Amino acid sequence: YTSEAAQRLLNEAARYLGTPYVWGGYSPSGFDCSGFTQFVYKHFGVTLNRTAAAQYSNGTAVTDLQAGDLVMFGKSGINHVGIYIGGNTFIHAANPSRGVTTDTLASGYYKTNYVGARRIF
Repeated sequence: YTSEAAQRLLNEAARYLGTPYVWGGYSPSGFDCSGFTQFVYKHFGVTLNRTAAAQYSNGTAVTDLQAGDLVMFGKSGINHVGIYIGGNTFIHAANPSRGVTTDTLASGYYKTNYVGARRIF
């Protein structure tokens, strides 16, 4: 189940698929991971902290992922964030070679370095 608010959020996030990754970027000309989540949520009047680590204090901690939740990653501390879509998938500003894209929580870096999730609304 995806709430109407979450669906609107995901539709907005999907508009930026393919946008370049720019370190420190927070606009459609280029995003870093937390700049992307901050920009998408701001469209709906929600203010998130600027860095992935700081965004971990936004919202409330959840273990039952729902569409629209922030998903956090890191080896020592949090250094990456994305927006959960559903079906074990999330959208994020991945890195300079991939830009804004989707990935699965079930493989590779994202599986081994998943820290937790935050529900924002």
